[in-house]
Amino acid sequence: MTAKPPRFMSFTSRLASSVQTYLRMKEALGRRYAAERTILRALDRFMTTIDDDLTSDTFLAWNATLGRLTPGVRRNWLRVVRNLCLYRRRTIPDVFVPDPTGFPKPHAPLRPYIFTTTDIARLLAAADHLVATARSPLRRETLRLAIVLLYTSGLRRGELVRLTVGDYDPSEQTLLVRASKFHKSRRLPLSGDAQRELEAYLQSRRHRDFPTAPDSALIWNRSRRGGRPYTGEAVRCEIHALFRAADIRTPTGARPRIHDLRHTFAVHALLRWYHCGDDPQAKLPFLSTYMGHVSPVSTAYYLPFVSALAEAASLRFLRTCGALVTDSPAGERP
Repeated sequence: MTAKPPRFMSFTSRLASSVQTYLRMKEALGRRYAAERTILRALDRFMTTIDDDLTSDTFLAWNATLGRLTPGVRRNWLRVVRNLCLYRRRTIPDVFVPDPTGFPKPHAPLRPYIFTTTDIARLLAAADHLVATARSPLRRETLRLAIVLLYTSGLRRGELVRLTVGDYDPSEQTLLVRASKFHKSRRLPLSGDAQRELEAYLQSRRHRDFPTAPDSALIWNRSRRGGRPYTGEAVRCEIHALFRAADIRTPTGARPRIHDLRHTFAVHALLRWYHCGDDPQAKLPFLSTYMGHVSPVSTAYYLPFVSALAEAASLRFLRTCGALVTDSPAGERP
């Protein structure tokens, strides 16, 4: 049998050697670098058409071919190439490095929409009205489960569609998320509602004699013989249709993003701790681990300053330190 050629052979321009060693280094550090590989392959294809090294002129010429991309995406493509150039400068001192001040301006980060419990109830009600199809005979049950797991477990969309039946442990009532972002795996204790929803879903699959083997996809459809997992894009389309059916909009009138359910999970977890009188700062590392983050710094990104959190923090401060704050006569400092 002929051995498959190494994947690095797809690079053929004058940059090929640098790109290959750069990607090997990143992968040796534990980075997947799949998106970056795609970007550098696009650069490599362009460089083969001009048979030249990467210079200011060739970089500008390549940049001019990226007009189809949004400014934010184009900025990221240019940033990836600049990082490659910085790597090359370690061994080639006079190599060209793009000036980032000429890149498209970064857009303001999107403010996440924090779903209310009423929103979630409306989404589940909308899911209950879904009609089964030949490809998705358990469409209603599957989309209900997807909403419940995204809301109660803070899963990423990719993590959701990669789950298998065997990842659920009914005796421990946990869900195993395997080798997700940063190659981290984690076992998530499920809420009572999520566990009941999952058991009802699996019972429906058993009742209809659909696959429930440990390696079967959890978020499953029957588009092929034996079934296959929903794709991330299919889940996105289905859940966005539920947003429309439930008429859920952000304050700007736009539809929420699926990723906003992950933000909602984090905010609601913090609110529960405030309301229970727990110390949220002490609990934050647990939330970070549950969400699969490297550190609580990453988790803080999911905790926008919303009015409900501000009110809960103020009440906690009042309970803890209120007795130390006294009114002072006018004009005097306490």
